[in-house]
Amino acid sequence: MDLVKDQIETDELVNAAKLNGEPSWFVNMRLHAAKQMNDLKMPLVQRFDYRDWRYTADAKLQWETSSLLNEDMGQKSDSDISIVQVGQTTVQVKLPADLQQKGVILTDIFSAIKNYPDLVQKYLMTKAITAEDNRLASYHLAYLNSGIFLYIPENVVIKEPIEAKLVQDSTKTNPFISHVLIVAEAGSEVAFTQHLTTQGEKQNEANCMVEILAAQDSQVKFSSVDELGANTLAYLERRAYVERNATVDWAMGILNEGNTIGDFNANLIGDGAQTDAKVIAISSHSQRLGINTGVTNRGKHSVGNILQRGVILEKSELVFNGIGNIIHGASGAKAEQENRILMMSSEAHGNANPILLIDENDVLAGHAASVGQVDQQQLYYLMSRGIDCETAERLVIRGFLGAVLSAIPAKAVRQQLIGTIERKLENGQ
Repeated sequence: MDLVKDQIETDELVNAAKLNGEPSWFVNMRLHAAKQMNDLKMPLVQRFDYRDWRYTADAKLQWETSSLLNEDMGQKSDSDISIVQVGQTTVQVKLPADLQQKGVILTDIFSAIKNYPDLVQKYLMTKAITAEDNRLASYHLAYLNSGIFLYIPENVVIKEPIEAKLVQDSTKTNPFISHVLIVAEAGSEVAFTQHLTTQGEKQNEANCMVEILAAQDSQVKFSSVDELGANTLAYLERRAYVERNATVDWAMGILNEGNTIGDFNANLIGDGAQTDAKVIAISSHSQRLGINTGVTNRGKHSVGNILQRGVILEKSELVFNGIGNIIHGASGAKAEQENRILMMSSEAHGNANPILLIDENDVLAGHAASVGQVDQQQLYYLMSRGIDCETAERLVIRGFLGAVLSAIPAKAVRQQLIGTIERKLENGQ
């Protein structure tokens, strides 16, 4: 019976892929991922139990036109370089002619698979992420249904940030499985901002991945504001493969309303590779968030910094794991991390776990972690100046998160994060 069921699922997957006009090499990648999926383990999130979450309950590949396309074209971006996707449909791509002439590619992932097969085959889930990593990675590749491909050729510097708006269409029941692939060739520079949102109230899962391939001497700045809906069960995986003297910086606001797993890592392969990961997370109501932010130092004199700050409201749970892993041979490497959580309710649960795995002597590594409540002296000071308690608490929280917010280079992203934080705090209070 299982063999019959497996054959039916395989036939359905192949038929759906062919309906989308996908080449045979990519269909074979899907099939291989689907075949091994159930033999792989789920991602490990220390001190966080999510065994009852059904991330792969509705494993099916189907194509649907979004009903939001006609009624919500306000999602289009005003940025000079941008891409907007609503559900499985790309509704806007803006790429200046001079960048096109330099060989920059910005398109949806399936157009890239058909039009730039050599590039996609070389980079898609081959280095930063592979389908063998865990069950959710293999599920992602097998049932991928949307995404973006960005390619920056050697020595091309893109001065303006690229903006990507991705809208999960939850007016229908269909998982949102999105892949953003960014390839920065040697000496190139780019800043990429992503905004994830949900429209509609249907219960859906979101499996959203970002993989960044940063070649020698390249610089990539990635920023994300995540605002997926309350009925979305989210898995966010973001990984970078960083070569010699390259830099990948992360600035992420995890502000989803539903239960969420975040798994972020930069693999510093080359000597002198660097990464700086900054994460803000706010949990509210009975929401549960489990977040891994890691750096793996493999190259000599590589540098990895992690700064995580979270706020817990009501009966929610937030777990931060900061994971610094220095591999044997990475002499002169540096790994620093700071994980801090502010608890706004006695019924909330928080955990800040610094994890250092060091297999080399000549390194510099350190960590700091704390879980605590609002400083009452700060509240008293503000309230003594005539500020009401709720406003005073929000000001204290803003100050607590300020260390991360002020470090985000893009002003537009900072303002977007601040606005989202204010809305979430008002709802949570």
